[in-house]
Amino acid sequence: MSGSESNVAELGILASDPAYNAVLAARIDDTETLARVWIKPNGTPAPFEPGQYVTIGVKVGEKWVQRPYSIASSARDLASGYELYLRLVRGGAFTPLAFALPVGHAMRVLPPKGKFILQPDDERVHLFISSGTGIAPFVSMARTLLADGRPRRAIYLNGVSYVADIGYAELLNGWSASGEYPATYIPTISRPSDPANAGWTGRTGRVERIIRSALGDLSVDPLGAVAYLCGNPDMIVAAEQELRAYGLPDEAIHKELYWPAGKQPTGAVGAPKVAETAE
Repeated sequence: MSGSESNVAELGILASDPAYNAVLAARIDDTETLARVWIKPNGTPAPFEPGQYVTIGVKVGEKWVQRPYSIASSARDLASGYELYLRLVRGGAFTPLAFALPVGHAMRVLPPKGKFILQPDDERVHLFISSGTGIAPFVSMARTLLADGRPRRAIYLNGVSYVADIGYAELLNGWSASGEYPATYIPTISRPSDPANAGWTGRTGRVERIIRSALGDLSVDPLGAVAYLCGNPDMIVAAEQELRAYGLPDEAIHKELYWPAGKQPTGAVGAPKVAETAE
């Protein structure tokens, strides 16, 4: 679904504002509700570490509406701006505005930030565990390592509701098939009985529920692996428990803390949180 100037006007998004410092440079719609977009700052894009995010926004009347997104592009390729992976949340505060924007529309982008970054010089098997668009920072990590000529063995476990929502499969499976990057991609579908998933023969269930079986099938040594988690907050809590049960030590589990104040995941008493969050 492509944005248009008429949609922008109907939603009250300002076409210009002194604080706008970037443009929506390109966009690829994978489905009606999933899109890869490239946000290009007017000046030289600020460098970032793979795993970090940028906050993008537009002005609606006198109010800024914005949201943080993990960067999916390589940290070594800033020429095209920041590649982000967006999911339309119908009735959400920001994504309906973002999906209405036509390519070339001005917007604001804040500098990259975040502490969820790839640890240096870690040659253990990397377990990238995500739900939905939480796969984005892990794509950035692999792209950056590939650009640096230092690819690390990686296993991607990504949980989605529908087959159509499986993201970056062509890229990751292509790497595996060509041998360009030692990545194994294992998506899982949480709603196997839905007609939209008819014909699916891969793994089923929420991603946290397949961790131990998938790693066991691949003979992953828990003491030779490091895990990164990003996505639904409840998934992160459950996945962390599964990884510990499999034998990973606490120091080998890194997680993106991406929930808002007052909306901690179930069972996450005392868990840290950030003010900015995904819809």
